[in-house]
Amino acid sequence: MAQKKATAHGAKSFGIEPYESVEDEEYMNEKQEAHFRSILEAWKSNLMQEVDRTVHHMQDEAANFPDPNDRATQESEFSLELRTRDRERKLIKKIDEATEKIDNHEYGYCESCGVEIGIRRLEARPTATQCIDCKTLDEIREKQMG
Repeated sequence: MAQKKATAHGAKSFGIEPYESVEDEEYMNEKQEAHFRSILEAWKSNLMQEVDRTVHHMQDEAANFPDPNDRATQESEFSLELRTRDRERKLIKKIDEATEKIDNHEYGYCESCGVEIGIRRLEARPTATQCIDCKTLDEIREKQMG
C-alpha cells in the first residue's frame, strides 16, 4: 500500500518525464538537481492550489444550519478537510527542506548512512531522506517498538 501512495507523487503525476541518466553520469549533477527541483516545485504548487481551494470551499460552504444534524455533518466534513490540509502543510515543509538540500548540493544522499538514495527512489518519493536499506531498518525498528 505504501508503495502505491509513494508513486502517486512521482514525476509522471506532474507531467514530468522520469529522468533518463546517461552512462558514467555523475550522481546528482546540475541536470539531475534541476529535474528534481522541477518535480518538487510542481508538487508544492499543486498542494498550494489545494489549500486555496479548501479555504474558498469552506468560506463558500460555511452556513449556520438550524438543524443540529446538518451542522454536525458540515463540521465533520470541515474537520476532515482541515486534517488533510495539515498533512499537506507538513508535506510542503518536507518539500521546502528537499529544495533547500538541492540548493546546498546535499540532495539525494541518505541522512543515516550517506550513500546515494538513487534516482528511481527519488522519482517515486522526491522527499526521501534515506536510502531504501536505512528506511527498511527504521520501519522494522518502528514495528518492534510499537
